[in-house]
Amino acid sequence: AAWVLLRCGISLLGNREAPEVWGFVSLSNGARYDLTHWENMVGRMRSADVRVNFPSVSRCHAAICRDDRGQWTVYPVNRSSGVLLNGERTLAAASLKAGDCIAVGGVEMYFFPSTESDEAKVARRRVEEQRHRHTSQAGTLVLVNVCQALLFLQVFLTAQAEDRLPMGVAFGGLALLSWVLYGIYRAAQRSAYELESLVFLLISIGAAVTAAYEPASLYKLLITVVMGMVLFLAMSGVLRDLHLSIRARWPVAIAAGALLAFNVVLGERIFGAKNWISIGPLSFQPSELVKIAFILAGAATLDRLFAKRNLVFTILFSAYCVGCLALMSDFGTALIFFVAFLAIAFLRSGDLASVLLMTAAAFFGGYIILKFKTYIAARFLIYRHVWTDPVNYGFQQTRTMSAAASGGLFGTGPQEGWLKHLGAANTDLVFGVVGEEFGLLLALCMAAVPVILVVFTVRAAGYARSAFYTIASSAAAAMLITQTLLNVLGSVDLLPLTGVTFPFVAAVCWRAGACWPI
Repeated sequence: AAWVLLRCGISLLGNREAPEVWGFVSLSNGARYDLTHWENMVGRMRSADVRVNFPSVSRCHAAICRDDRGQWTVYPVNRSSGVLLNGERTLAAASLKAGDCIAVGGVEMYFFPSTESDEAKVARRRVEEQRHRHTSQAGTLVLVNVCQALLFLQVFLTAQAEDRLPMGVAFGGLALLSWVLYGIYRAAQRSAYELESLVFLLISIGAAVTAAYEPASLYKLLITVVMGMVLFLAMSGVLRDLHLSIRARWPVAIAAGALLAFNVVLGERIFGAKNWISIGPLSFQPSELVKIAFILAGAATLDRLFAKRNLVFTILFSAYCVGCLALMSDFGTALIFFVAFLAIAFLRSGDLASVLLMTAAAFFGGYIILKFKTYIAARFLIYRHVWTDPVNYGFQQTRTMSAAASGGLFGTGPQEGWLKHLGAANTDLVFGVVGEEFGLLLALCMAAVPVILVVFTVRAAGYARSAFYTIASSAAAAMLITQTLLNVLGSVDLLPLTGVTFPFVAAVCWRAGACWPI
């Protein structure tokens, strides 16, 4: 597992991609500014893509934007003075074509978009950069399969005879699916496969945890992995069309809101939180699907990029989602949503003061919740003092730390593990379960995977062609790292225990036969 992390980390973080150039503007003094994004700010501020450092120019004076169909538009951000387009003042968005003269604060610049041949060269260069990677993607996938085989052997050799078939089907199916997805990527001429390899590693660890606890649920785990792959591939196709992604925000937001409302009214309360919906044999957590909708609705506002009501809509939608989660008593997930909202709000507005004000308001709201939800307040009061009450509020964390310590570096093995028999052990305390049964080394590798994913996302977001992809990827990274930190650090008393799961690893087994990865 450490070898897989090393190979993927070197490949993901070893190269810095060269920015894509989609056009340029030329000033009358001969200065040239490349347009390396689809949304380029023009102004006096240091972070502007086209920095015009003249007193007559506003800090953020205008924006030059491109859509995914190649059409360019200039937006006057400073509505009092506007911009001069070919000598005519405009206070509204206006289309651009090659050679147009744009004047901001009396400073003239000439706009030239990339030609079709230039954009074809950019596409070819991106493909070549992906092909010449530091490590072989197929070789890394083989190492993932080796990890899967070792995990399988560890649970298989100590399993009951009737449990060995689902174990073989599950681990064999995961190995097959990893190569099926790799084949799809190769057919689509996509060579990058590091992120997918890391995710399959996490899912395999989750399968080992499930195999040691409830082997019969491995069939459902495999089915849900297939469902996740189908959804992932469908989203990959949709998100490549920026225009379609932006248009989808309203139906997605409405569907997410209706799903949460349905959950509040008719949801099933499990382990204190009313966050499950059961329809016949199917049970699921709507909040997991709403995470996708939340990010899409927050990022997909580029058609009205400079209208303040866009951020107002994001604030209202975020408040609605967090409020519904609070009514469900799912405060851990509500915190994850709030952190993602802060990432979206800051990237959309750049106003740190407003973000800090919203954070202060959230802390006040959290204080009110603690006043009325005594069992949540008790978790915060026992924080960093769990050993003073090991039979009551500190029960889960003290047992988790004891189990993880007893596992040592290489684990006691699935048969000797006892933490898995505690309530919510395979969800809230899964870091301790892996540490006990498979060793601290594997548990740390498991925790390092989301860190690698987030570091890569933060680095790559700066080179995204559109702000939509920057905001969406950063918000997803914020959700991922927050959920991981709350699960891992909460289970060992470095943070208050909030009851959230470890992404791709934790298995929800709240009733017989209902178990799948989160």
